[in-house]
Amino acid sequence: MKCIIIDDEPLALELLEDFISKVPFLELVGSCSNGFEATTILQAQKIDLIFTDIEMPDFSGIDFIKSLDNKPLFIFTTAYSHYAVEGFNLNAIDYLVKPIPFHRFLKAATRAQSLLKSKTEEETPVTNLETTPEFIFVKSEYENLKINLADIKYIESLKDYIKIHTHREKPILTLSSLKSFEEKLGRLNFIRVHKSYIVSIKHIYSVQRNRIIIDNNWIPIGLNYRDDFIKKIDN
Repeated sequence: MKCIIIDDEPLALELLEDFISKVPFLELVGSCSNGFEATTILQAQKIDLIFTDIEMPDFSGIDFIKSLDNKPLFIFTTAYSHYAVEGFNLNAIDYLVKPIPFHRFLKAATRAQSLLKSKTEEETPVTNLETTPEFIFVKSEYENLKINLADIKYIESLKDYIKIHTHREKPILTLSSLKSFEEKLGRLNFIRVHKSYIVSIKHIYSVQRNRIIIDNNWIPIGLNYRDDFIKKIDN
């Protein structure tokens, strides 16, 4: 976590610099004697955490925090406990009263780390969601047929060909492999249940021991696929 210190007392700055050097997840970017110096750093780079004194000439730590539009996480460090309520009303991570013992500093820093991690996870877009397209095109005889996935009931392997059973009166026959269709269909609504069959979960009427019923058709459940299939339907 990149952090800065704001304090008009040199000894207080030295103490916090020493504390920060002992915490592996903290990286000190700058030590400032006032909020104006800190603003320059904040404008130049992203800061995750601010340690700031409250009573300082011209520009108090509370006024400085209030002036920020996009506030990093912040912890107040002060010799005066009567500012605590106002500090927490500003959503301070913690309020450390001088002289600050290291264990209290570490506790506050660890809490800030945890909050930053949670915030980062919330803001991170999910990019690896497993999705299934709405339709596919397959070559059958001399044309490319568009098939809505919602219409597919199950797919049957016939050596070099596969037979796609849908709402249509006749199955669609195409030159392909079951494995290639398994990759096309994704795994949200379809599942391989046998070396020769993929089924649409939503079209299953019932499961009877080692077979699946779709319409009036019996589809076997292979021994090597049974456990995954049971887990899928249980979820």
